[in-house]
Amino acid sequence: MPNIASAKKRVRTAKKRTEINHARKGRVRTFARKVEEAIAAGDKAAAAAALKAAEPEIMRGVTKGILHKNTGARKVSRLAHRVAALAGR
Repeated sequence: MPNIASAKKRVRTAKKRTEINHARKGRVRTFARKVEEAIAAGDKAAAAAALKAAEPEIMRGVTKGILHKNTGARKVSRLAHRVAALAGR
């Protein structure tokens, strides 16, 4: 345990930030999972709507530092390709 006041504050701050980051990452995963489920169900309209909702959420994770910029772009790109392939069937 830290003894110095600033170190104690850093522990408190890190704990708060960790909780916020976990919540944000879970939110990104939830939105991505909704797209995956719509694709698996074969529902084109639902998949497109879910992708439209997931893309800004994933990119918000990038701006907040939860995901790396390229990781966010890759996730969006892969989901978009799968939705497009579903629409092409």
